[in-house]
Amino acid sequence: MTVGKFEIDPDIRRASTLPARVYSGDEYFAAQKDLVFARTWQWAGDATRVKAAGHVLPFNLLEGCLDEPLVLVADDDATVRCLSNVCTHRGAIVVEGEGHLKTLRCRYHGRRFGLDGKFAAMPEFETTVGFPSPRDDLLQLPLERFGPLLFTGISPAFPFEEWIAPVRARVAWMPLDSFVRDKVGSQDYLINANWALYCDNYLEEFHIPYVHPGLAEKLDYSGYRTERFRYGNLQLGVAKGAAPAFDLPAGHPDEGQRIAAFYFWLFPNLMLNFYPWGLSLNVVTPLSAGRCRVTFQSYVWRPELLDEGAGAGLHNVEMEDEEVVESVQRGVRSRIYERGRYSERREVGTHHFHELLAEFMGRG
Repeated sequence: MTVGKFEIDPDIRRASTLPARVYSGDEYFAAQKDLVFARTWQWAGDATRVKAAGHVLPFNLLEGCLDEPLVLVADDDATVRCLSNVCTHRGAIVVEGEGHLKTLRCRYHGRRFGLDGKFAAMPEFETTVGFPSPRDDLLQLPLERFGPLLFTGISPAFPFEEWIAPVRARVAWMPLDSFVRDKVGSQDYLINANWALYCDNYLEEFHIPYVHPGLAEKLDYSGYRTERFRYGNLQLGVAKGAAPAFDLPAGHPDEGQRIAAFYFWLFPNLMLNFYPWGLSLNVVTPLSAGRCRVTFQSYVWRPELLDEGAGAGLHNVEMEDEEVVESVQRGVRSRIYERGRYSERREVGTHHFHELLAEFMGRG
């Protein structure tokens, strides 16, 4: 799909923000599915869900947006793979429910695959020329693990390690593999706003004292800052007063500072918020040009700290964010508003996001 191109000046002092039409145009929403979301890494679920040999777990990648049918499969050696869940014969869904299987069999015409996705058998294809071929295997997608999280992508434009490396550099000292999912702190929010507006709001520091008075009491706004990476950035929340902070190990990049939170954003739609109690994962899923779903998943390390510091009261913070981004969504539909400008000090992350979005949208 052809959409109007836009540019973001790399000099934040001269740059203008995204054109309003990017937040409200159906054509931009449609184009972003292939140009942005199909070409980036996406959360694929909890690493502990599929462990035993033969365990299968079908899911739709970025449900409501990409809706790509995939399946996590543990083979006889308990090696977990991410496979296309679409039969290579006529396109039927192969695995229709979670369970334990010896082989994968399409119920439409009986085509069978091994747990590694390799074609195994198909009735009444004896005279078919050049059959079977690699095209008859279920496509295997890349699958990567980071702590309790699994990630995959249809056709990622950059290596997983390049994407996740800045996060490892700050939090690898934590016992990430032992973080436990907390159902109480995990839920979805439906928001009447474009997905990019939600990311904009997350990435800028400006709104904290205006929109989040409770959070502002726990964070030192003067010390709050953003660091850019190639495919993401980090907001460092410095604890105010006696608010809880990480006990950082010797040699850590932030050793000697009272860090209350590491707020990571990874392009295009993932937030990894590390607090002294553990991790709050946020995934922003576009549903339409003016609607998105934000999935919160909590993974707890130190439960005794759940109700303290910057990582407490996350539902209330979310409600404050929702109000303001829904207000902005109404505003960007204006026939008068076109583009704004950036604060060089407080909107570094938002500017970086807009640069990346323009880069990927420009490849269409």
